Amino acid sequence: MNAAARCCGPRFSPLGRWNQVPPSATRDQLRRSFGRWGLPGSLRVDNGAPWGSRGDWPTELALWAIGLGVGMTWNAPRRPQENGVVERSQGTGARWCEPWTCDSAEERQARLERMDRLYRDTYPYRERLSRSAYYPGLTHSGRGYDAASEAARWDWARVAAHLSGYVVARRVDRRGFVSMYDRGHYVGKIHGGKEIYVMFDPDTCDWLFVDTGGHYLNRKPATELTRERILALDVTRR
Repeated sequence: MNAAARCCGPRFSPLGRWNQVPPSATRDQLRRSFGRWGLPGSLRVDNGAPWGSRGDWPTELALWAIGLGVGMTWNAPRRPQENGVVERSQGTGARWCEPWTCDSAEERQARLERMDRLYRDTYPYRERLSRSAYYPGLTHSGRGYDAASEAARWDWARVAAHLSGYVVARRVDRRGFVSMYDRGHYVGKIHGGKEIYVMFDPDTCDWLFVDTGGHYLNRKPATELTRERILALDVTRR
């Protein structure tokens, strides 16, 4: 969120910070974008809510996108320059629109949309062509999307394959539990205080626990990771 958005957010909405926006509201906007521009090959996102944090397990919103066949690329923490084109575009939008001068959210939205069309379709970019004329292929990804048929397109196997590539460190608490998605899983009280690694078994949908030497400790069903929970954005306990 850029400086202009932080400044004006509380004026137009009680959700003055991005991490206050429910994941479902973010998904609604993504569905609108996918319907207009087509499914992207991948999304580049920050590590904060609602996409993730600390390089840990992907959030339910990221898992939803992965199930649709959209790849995920997370920027390194505190490295906005990794997404420099978007950051620069947001700054240009703020300068052109002067959103802090708007009297309502509707006025602000209309002005942003008008400046976006001007920036994309009219303003010269290269060889006296606008951005949309210079890159006509960006008008649509070629991967059509319809929210009504989303469930048929969504594939659990994509999610399982993605999760199988993670090895995440956890410290076992004194009761013998570790937490994934804010849900406790029992490793064994004898392992209390140990640093261990957690992996996901895509064949059995289990959490697999090993010690730092790679020795097997335990496994538990990953009951929070189901097709139904991901589509409902109900993976993390709240």
